[in-house]
Amino acid sequence: MGIGKLFLTSISSGVITLDELKWIAKNQLSFSRCEQATALRIGHLMDLGQLNLGCRL
Repeated sequence: MGIGKLFLTSISSGVITLDELKWIAKNQLSFSRCEQATALRIGHLMDLGQLNLGCRL
């Protein structure tokens, strides 16, 4: 899994799963600068309510 694919999947569905958030937290120290910015964007979208924690069917 990559942060870019995760970002696009989350944006298209409007949902991010708990496992995906755990993956981000676990791998954040190895992210490049661009990947770090993407992870921050995901957090910002969650703060705005545009991305919700849940499960995809």
